[in-house]
Amino acid sequence: MRDASKKSYSSAFTLGKPISGFSVSRVLRSEKEGVKEGDNIYVYETAFQEYNVLSAQHPVMVIDNKENLPLSLYVGVLGMPGKTAYYALDVIGQPKQGETIYVSTGAGPVGATVSQICKSLGLKVIASAGSDDKVEFLKSIGVDVAFNYKKDKIADVLEKEGPIDIYWDNVGGESLDAALEACKDRARIICCGAISAYNGVPTPIKNWTYFLTKRLTIRGFVVGELEAQVGQPKVFYEKMVPLVANGQIKWNEHVFEGLDKAGDAILAVQKGDNTAKTVVKVADA
Repeated sequence: MRDASKKSYSSAFTLGKPISGFSVSRVLRSEKEGVKEGDNIYVYETAFQEYNVLSAQHPVMVIDNKENLPLSLYVGVLGMPGKTAYYALDVIGQPKQGETIYVSTGAGPVGATVSQICKSLGLKVIASAGSDDKVEFLKSIGVDVAFNYKKDKIADVLEKEGPIDIYWDNVGGESLDAALEACKDRARIICCGAISAYNGVPTPIKNWTYFLTKRLTIRGFVVGELEAQVGQPKVFYEKMVPLVANGQIKWNEHVFEGLDKAGDAILAVQKGDNTAKTVVKVADA
């Protein structure tokens, strides 16, 4: 995990203190206007513990779950991962019918949502994952070309199935290098993550000159800033909730039962052992 001395857009975890993340919580008491006892709320950055006391300024959203969807989806496809896919595609990727996108770590909650949104818009979707089970999941959600990057070389697949107009990068390193080779002129690269470098030595990028010769665009982002830029947070729910409720956008979860399993959940994500969106279940709703 990141050392506290290294600056980033969010604070590093502190040894001996609870880690924090997005959550769905039940309100036991409230003095905040618009939030009442019994409400289920989506909470931004709260500690992993059974009970939390929040200030009136802490950002929360009351969940209006008329569709009776599993509440855990609001930390998945209807939460930060779903917003990440939706806003970055809308603002940065600007996908168009007939284009081709390559999505790395496509079976994760962000990648799977990206893939399904792009399929609904008429794109050809190429997506990679690190196990055969995850590849089968990608096929089940309609991905055109799904492959196991541990068995098939990314560069070979993209040479055969590309070129690509958009690359959704969750990995960095060799995957980014292969995508640069396969990019069309003026392709867009959405830098969502670089998991290959999170806990190791970053892989040098060999194909950097393609940014010049192909006039490529690459942009990193923080989803909260994109949401603020769009300025209409309700639009996400108005568009995505019906798609999830009617089954057009599929999802899956890897649930860890109990707070004592939070460490195992984080480790599974870092090692790539999780089979879907990782959720730590603290209590029944």
